[in-house]
Amino acid sequence: MNIPSSIATFWDGFCAEAGEDRSDRFFEAFHFDDNERDANALADLVFAGAKRATASLVWTFEQAGGSLPRPGALSVVTYWNGRPACVIETLAIEILPFEQVSAEFAAIEGEGDGSLEYWRRVHWSYFGRECASVGREPTKAMPIACERFSVIYRAKA
Repeated sequence: MNIPSSIATFWDGFCAEAGEDRSDRFFEAFHFDDNERDANALADLVFAGAKRATASLVWTFEQAGGSLPRPGALSVVTYWNGRPACVIETLAIEILPFEQVSAEFAAIEGEGDGSLEYWRRVHWSYFGRECASVGREPTKAMPIACERFSVIYRAKA
């Protein structure tokens, strides 16, 4: 996959520090969520190491004709404005029905108070908006891609 020009300099710095070109493992550059405030807050949580997982609606990937990241995939987390924050490496992906996402996963996702109750509340709202954009109705059985990742490179201050 081609490295977007908006992150090319950042990606080159990452590869230089790694001592090798890792472009063959590049998956995507993205920001979290669908609004600037939350996207920036979540990027900060990842940068700080508090957020080590993310959940995505599988139907969104299917609608876009894309695939889910696989273990070893490298992605650039950006702020809302596209400024790179860090490179993450996908460690594992597990697809679960929404209602089966665990408290342990919610805690690793590192949002809010880290509880499953918080996770369910904010993700039900978010996935509801995602469902609307792909013409689906949210259900407790909707497929969620639970991705665990590690930050392997951070933007320099």
